[in-house]
Parts: sequence; C-alpha cells; structure tokens
Amino acid sequence: MPSYLETNNRRIAYHKTEGQGVGVVFLGGFKSDMEGTKAVYLQEWARANGRPFLRFDYSGHGQSSEDFVDGCIGDWARDAMDAINTLTQGPQVLVGSSMGGWISLLVCRAMPEKVCGLVGIAAAPDFTEDSMWANFDADQRRAILEDGRLELPSDYSDEPYIITKKLIEDGRDQLVLRTPLSLPFPVRFLQGTADVDVDRSVALQLLDHVTGDDVRLTLVKGANHSFSSPECLTMITDAIDQVTAEGLTRR
Repeated sequence: MPSYLETNNRRIAYHKTEGQGVGVVFLGGFKSDMEGTKAVYLQEWARANGRPFLRFDYSGHGQSSEDFVDGCIGDWARDAMDAINTLTQGPQVLVGSSMGGWISLLVCRAMPEKVCGLVGIAAAPDFTEDSMWANFDADQRRAILEDGRLELPSDYSDEPYIITKKLIEDGRDQLVLRTPLSLPFPVRFLQGTADVDVDRSVALQLLDHVTGDDVRLTLVKGANHSFSSPECLTMITDAIDQVTAEGLTRR
C-alpha cells in the first residue's frame, strides 16, 4: 500500500525507500503511474544499493486523488516539487521519463538547489505545444477550442487520451525550450532510435538548447519509448551512478 502526502488539497500517493547518500526521485510519464517497469526496477535497485528512493503518482494519475482530465503540466510539476520538498532530504538525482523529463526540467529550473543530477529518458519537453497542438488538424483544434476537449486513441490503453483546452493552454506557460535553461549539474539524456512517441530530434534539440558543462546524450539504436529492456534499465542505473559521482565532486 502506498503512503500519501496531503498537499494543495490533493492526496499524492507515493512509495519511499530509506537509505544513505544522495536520493533518487523517479518522475513518470503522461497518464502513467508509479507501478511501471522502470519505477519499480529503480526502487529495487535503490534498495539493493542502500540508496534513498522516491516514486509517486501525480494528481489524476494512479492512486493519487483528482481526475486526470482536470490536470495539466503546471499542476503535475507542483505535485513533483511538493513531493521532493516534503519527502526528500538534500539534493536529489531526478530521473524523468517522457513527460517526466519535462517535469524534471521544470523542477530543475524552479529549485536547482534540490538537484544533484538529472537523467532524462526519452524526455518530452514542450510536447503539448510542439507535438500535440502543432500536429492537430483544423477540426481537432476546433474541438479543443470550442468543446474544451479532444479524444485521441492510445497505444498503451483501451481508453483514449483526453486532451483538454486547459492542458494545452497551461502547457504554454510551462515551456522550457523557448528561454534559456541552465542545468548546472551532471545531466545524462537517454533516447531510443526506435521511439515512435518522442523523435530523436527532440533529444537533439534539448541537448543544443540547455547550458551546462556536463551534459551528454546517448542514442540507443533500436530502443523504443518504454526504454525498459534489461540493457536499457542497466543504462539508466549506470547514468544515475555517473551523475551522482560527478555531482558529489562539485559540492
């Protein structure tokens, strides 16, 4: 059973593993939850290595309160910041998957003092604007503006994705690729070349956009968006170890 954090009239479900040293926080993707392969694997890895670890569900996701359709990027970023501020001690290694990569960048921008390092997995910054809105046709845009919502088929569930006007409009207030973004700590971006949800061009754009003296991108030929094969999971933990070691030498 998860524990719960009461914040901003929301009930955020989480699992926390105690340990020593720099903690690790996993930030999941759009409409995913903390029971996914990567989140659970990283918790077991952290436990085996005696590392503090936190995984949680954004509001409207998994076992947390609220409805998914009422949420937006800003809400979920606030959930992440509240969880990190309340449930962790000292700077953390953030591991952001897909939308969680965008959320983690917002955390880095808002409170860099809480970040020791960043690992992005198929990070999807600004996707509501650059992937969704930019690719909607006239009828889809009209549905968003006039009806307030649009249903899209999901490759991961029988239920459609419901894209709301709130999600699109709030996303414009959370963009990270339009203004300077400093990442003054070790950063590792991981991207599969067979990812059909986040194109490798997004990873290259992100690499070019951010500033920092220890930022690396690894392209993995044949890896898909889930990035959950045994080899990919090992790459994630190796990246966590790298940014932890490099981050500690800076402090």
